[in-house]
Amino acid sequence: MSQLPDLESLRLLVLVGDVGSLSGAAARLGLTQPSASKRLSTLERRLGLVLVERSRRGSRLTDAGRAVAGWAQLVLQDLDALLTGAEALRTRRDAELRVAASMTVAEYLVPGWLGELRRMRPELYVGLQVTNSEHVPELLRGGAVDLGFIESPRAPAGLAARRVAHDRLLVVVAPDHPWARRRRPLSAAELAAAPLVLRERGSGTRETLDQALRRAGAAEPRPLLELGSATAVRNAVIAGTGPAVISELAVRTDLADRRLVAIEVEGIELRRVLRAVWAPERPLAGPAAELLAVTRRHRPDLAPGAASGAVPA
Repeated sequence: MSQLPDLESLRLLVLVGDVGSLSGAAARLGLTQPSASKRLSTLERRLGLVLVERSRRGSRLTDAGRAVAGWAQLVLQDLDALLTGAEALRTRRDAELRVAASMTVAEYLVPGWLGELRRMRPELYVGLQVTNSEHVPELLRGGAVDLGFIESPRAPAGLAARRVAHDRLLVVVAPDHPWARRRRPLSAAELAAAPLVLRERGSGTRETLDQALRRAGAAEPRPLLELGSATAVRNAVIAGTGPAVISELAVRTDLADRRLVAIEVEGIELRRVLRAVWAPERPLAGPAAELLAVTRRHRPDLAPGAASGAVPA
């Protein structure tokens, strides 16, 4: 496709579906009806689909239009999360709330949490440091941040901790990888023996995998590549570099769209707890306590049964 849809056209399409009227959707965006009609026609040409049925009684989405509007809504929500996260990074120096988060939590959960906090407290400035789980406790002990989020198997010694979500790691491959045609689960030994695209040492994802393989009596994983973020790992697997062990948070959409295939592994526990951590000598108050409350209201408990006692506290 030579040109991507512009965001205003996607917003317009979503609004047409919501209000059932092109003129009403145009008015909400401050557009004239001819301008809005032209935008939709351009969007339809770029996608090669008829998205809106126009008649004297108004405008309504076609079946294709409803599907595209649903995907457009996800794109717009992700954009809002991106802008919220970028603003938090940009204002770190002048922050009233200082937060550190491990890479996966920062990429997939923190923007949504901060977005809700900012809707409650629009005047609040938040500074976000993105690092790996090993480094977050150092920032807390040194007083550089007020609140941290980690994905390590255990809560760090000397810090207060509270569960904010459950997650699980998945073994994923590209659809043309030989494992995608397996009819039986991998064993822990087979997983450990295979060259894998891995997160770097010190990350919560790598620590969780290493610990799970040790508990299963298997060797340490064999790195094919070591990368510094879940997004980089995901992209490498999609490109066909090799299998990876990665958070379900990072690949849900890819699994649904069959860009990636999840491979079952037996005899190994890959569920984990995501935690908020803070220095006990500095009890949470004000914005830090409010952010923790937000995380508790929106817990992405992805793994079935992840709330059971099988996951370490």
